[in-house]
Amino acid sequence: TALDPLISAPKIACGMAAVWQQVLAVDARYNAYRTPTFPQFRTQYIRRRSQLLRENAKCGFEPGLRRQYLRLRSQLLALRYGPLSEQSSFRASSVRSSRTTLDRMEDFEEDPRAQGARGHRRSVSRGSYQLQAQMNRAVYDERPPGSLVPTSVAEASRAMAGDTTLSENYAFAGMHHIFDQHVDSAVPRLQFANDDKHLLACCSLDGTLSIMTLSPPPPSVKVTLKGHGGPVTDFAWSLSNDIIVSTSLDGTLRIWNTEDGRCIREVRDPESSELLCCTFQPMNNNLTVVGNSKHHLQVVNISTGKKVKGGSSKLTGRVLSLSFDAPGRILWIIICFWKLTKAKRLVVSEGSSICSISARSWISREARDPSLLVNACVNKLLLYRVVDNEGTLQLKRSFPIQHGSQHVHSIFCPLMSFRQGACVVTGSEDACVYFFDVERNTKAIVNKLQGHGGPVLDVSFNCDESLLASADSTGMVIIWRREQK
Repeated sequence: TALDPLISAPKIACGMAAVWQQVLAVDARYNAYRTPTFPQFRTQYIRRRSQLLRENAKCGFEPGLRRQYLRLRSQLLALRYGPLSEQSSFRASSVRSSRTTLDRMEDFEEDPRAQGARGHRRSVSRGSYQLQAQMNRAVYDERPPGSLVPTSVAEASRAMAGDTTLSENYAFAGMHHIFDQHVDSAVPRLQFANDDKHLLACCSLDGTLSIMTLSPPPPSVKVTLKGHGGPVTDFAWSLSNDIIVSTSLDGTLRIWNTEDGRCIREVRDPESSELLCCTFQPMNNNLTVVGNSKHHLQVVNISTGKKVKGGSSKLTGRVLSLSFDAPGRILWIIICFWKLTKAKRLVVSEGSSICSISARSWISREARDPSLLVNACVNKLLLYRVVDNEGTLQLKRSFPIQHGSQHVHSIFCPLMSFRQGACVVTGSEDACVYFFDVERNTKAIVNKLQGHGGPVLDVSFNCDESLLASADSTGMVIIWRREQK
């Protein structure tokens, strides 16, 4: 096989993680041109480039030399494949069918702890869930939003958290692994299992889902879930991680056994409409809420496969995204690509799409600040404050990202600490992953990861925030590792 002559290890090393990520990003964006009939090679190539650049990043070369290498590398790739400005037209032709499907589908962003166990009411007997439940109950007391948590050990807890800044705490850089089993089909959703460091799932527009394990090494695809007859639009883990529910444009909800990949039950939409989103009821995982393209919201009993009596509602548009608050008392819904609704409606931006919504009861352990994180196609990530128990929203912050058409998603960081500030992470159409400090008034970007070859559609943390997963429109899933100090 004739290999790219630029594949050899670079003679000039990058002295900082940010520089080698820029080099890797340039290579990733041109990667689709390499061996179009051999997509596995492209993944092997970018893995090897990542390894070489990471090794050479330890060398201390003069900054001007590093910049010169990056400039020359970009020029050589542009001479061979054309300037990057032409990449968008190439990418449009390679994923046109995926984008068409994405334009009709929906995704939601759930709290990873807002998943439930198979056929059982959610238990808070385990320590982590007990703490979360106590914090959730406090949300609905009489203290106003923004008030401090009544604790006498705040300073001690802050000391236990250490003196690291958010930038230090979220210094993700090294690629732990790259998965490519869905190559050339967009991966719109991915999610680590609940309270798990090494189990991860994703769904794809190729009609399948994958469950991946990162330990013991080497990382591998544990099982592939096959059965849907159309693109998979959404999925959710049960609290005990033994079940996954998924929705598809084929009009079915499927319930899967995560150990062997067996489809336990298939539930067809009574109207044969495309199913666009799903989420477990946090306090009762026997119930799954499903949204479809014919404006219906339905509650399904996964044990029987039947709709719950009184659990159906007709809305004013396609049900595109769902997110419960942690106690399961408020369900936030996106309809018609542009509304947030919970008995009342809020137009985020007239005529603009909304792709993702995530509810969080607390910004940090010290401040009660129920919030919604919203990705809208207005080139901004929006953070709303929930100002009362009726779901009234007030815009708190907006963060600039590149987001005009794709279904991009964002997440709150799962751990709540006493560190100053709080972090959210989002994908972006510029093929980057951004970390923002929601409490910082200026220079809110905490970290920026580069390495994807297309728009980053979804991101997910594992339970202890040691790993971050990101997925893009080309089907690549990257596992990022926290930088070791």
